[in-house]
Amino acid sequence: MVYERIAGEIRQRIARGELRPGDRVPSTREITARWGVAMATATKVLAALREEGLVHAVAGVGTVVSSPAPAAPPVVKDDLTADAVVRTALAIADTEGLAALSMRRVAGQLGVAAMSLYRHVPGKDELVVRMIDTAFGASPLPVGSGGWRERLETVARLEWDLFSRHPWLAGAISMTRPTMLPNAVAHTEWIMQALDGHGLTAEEALHAAVTLFGFVRGIAVNLEHEAEQRHQTGITEDEWMARQAGVMTSLVASGRFPMFARMAGSEVDMDLGTLFEFGLARMLDGIGEWISGRAALTGGGRPE
Repeated sequence: MVYERIAGEIRQRIARGELRPGDRVPSTREITARWGVAMATATKVLAALREEGLVHAVAGVGTVVSSPAPAAPPVVKDDLTADAVVRTALAIADTEGLAALSMRRVAGQLGVAAMSLYRHVPGKDELVVRMIDTAFGASPLPVGSGGWRERLETVARLEWDLFSRHPWLAGAISMTRPTMLPNAVAHTEWIMQALDGHGLTAEEALHAAVTLFGFVRGIAVNLEHEAEQRHQTGITEDEWMARQAGVMTSLVASGRFPMFARMAGSEVDMDLGTLFEFGLARMLDGIGEWISGRAALTGGGRPE
């Protein structure tokens, strides 16, 4: 695969020390220009490097090389803290999924008796809540600057990167019975402030913030399932799609799906990163039209 070759070249530069922790790696636009590939392919390059933990997104900067994760020091029973419990649980969920998480598993990882955890966390449900808040808190929001669209795009990409680093996270968050966590509510507040002054009521700004978050979460909720499938079968998304070639041929030959047939033989990127990019642009377009309509009604100019 082309994206794997490009990712390999950047990976080697990181391994050789040519790109050090904190250094910017080529952006999607730079990758398309340098290697002559489509934007979707460039997006897959950075997604692959993020999944390996080699890079991460920094708002206002771009994608940078990550620092090596320090080895966790052994936890002495008398030094056990709620923070140590939460961070150990995060590591388990990130590598094996939320289904693998239990109080007993966390205790075993820490080398302590399971009952000792309950002095710091009441149970698994509360542990997951604290994990969610800790995950959001580890990705601080940037200082607000720029127009509303730039700011909404920034926070959406930050959330996508957050969900990509924690594949279990999107599925652990409820849209109908949300828990009011300070670090998560900060994202809603940040979006509402970005939309303030553009003719929207506070309730409308809240709906826009929740809808944008719901879009990002809706795509990201598939990340854990894909990670599980890749782990269980050893088959990547691209390999799985390649195995569907026979089914695709049959569907096209049936004549029932003329629009679908137009894509036959074409390279169509339909991975989660591509869907996120497409959907985010269309959602921001829609919010822009909505805000423009309000500006027209009030006699104001076209908003940024």
